[in-house]
Amino acid sequence: MTNLPGDVRTRLWRDGVLVAEDFPLDDVSEHLSDERALLWVDLLDPGHDQLSALATEFEFERHAVEDAVARGERTKATRYPSHTFLTVYATHLEQEHSSFDDIGSRLRTTRVSAFVLPRGIVTVRRGGQFDIDEVVGRWDEHSDLMRFGTGALLHGLLDVIVDGQFDTVQALDDAIESIEDGLFGDAPMSRATQHRIYRLRKELVQLRRVVLPMREVVSAVMRHRTETGNHAELDGWYTDLYDHVIRATEWTESLRDMVTTLFETNLSLQDARLNTVMKKLTGWAAIIAVPTAVTGWYGMNVPYPGFNEPWGVLVSACVIAGSAGLLYLLFKRRDWL
Repeated sequence: MTNLPGDVRTRLWRDGVLVAEDFPLDDVSEHLSDERALLWVDLLDPGHDQLSALATEFEFERHAVEDAVARGERTKATRYPSHTFLTVYATHLEQEHSSFDDIGSRLRTTRVSAFVLPRGIVTVRRGGQFDIDEVVGRWDEHSDLMRFGTGALLHGLLDVIVDGQFDTVQALDDAIESIEDGLFGDAPMSRATQHRIYRLRKELVQLRRVVLPMREVVSAVMRHRTETGNHAELDGWYTDLYDHVIRATEWTESLRDMVTTLFETNLSLQDARLNTVMKKLTGWAAIIAVPTAVTGWYGMNVPYPGFNEPWGVLVSACVIAGSAGLLYLLFKRRDWL
């Protein structure tokens, strides 16, 4: 098999010890035939023909190869006779946009597909936003687990992805808390803050699509390990991974409900502020109506007390001031002004 162009990384462990790295793909078949070997191959944005060539060498299922290169595949785990195929998504949030009026989502996802073989794993990344070096570092950090085979490799990969999803949920939670702090302030919520709430709703919907199915993926992997009698030493690691997935799922769901409540509360507060404004305008209109009525009455061309007399002006002014003052005190006591 000829070497594939593009970004390719390889690693080889033998009896749990790293013995080779970045070797040619031509040597992959030889290493897979070694029962003591554990192999990892990583491909970044391979073309269909490139992946098909590797799939032929490893006897991958044709449908799995199509899923690895197709667009918009959902998070899932599928078992085939010769291997297990996984599709998961790594997530991260970009920095805050310079324009607060921008309601475009900051959430970025990177699809990571994995072909899990009896003595190796092949990962396919679509997009370069996911740092595979973090996965390699996780493997090196727990190098003692490599003697347990592909289960250790798969755990390290899924653990890094779930941790990234946790960080994304944490960032969204912090953003929601910053909005909550100013929600009940005296000043009405600005247009930019309303855009932020809408953007958070959009980001949480997108995040929920990739986080919720992770329960099924990890459950399928754990069930497959139980059926095939894999090393029990990894059971605790996978149990902890499943617990993290459940927490991320529940956290995402609670934030989704929280931002919905935040959006509805903002609308309710806007209605309450509008009612307060209308109440104040109505009160001032009633106060202004009193001098209008008095001056209108004294403006009639008929005799009245104080007609053509200087003290008549004083009487009318006192009536205006007294009536308007009385209404002001009455409205103020009822908190209408």
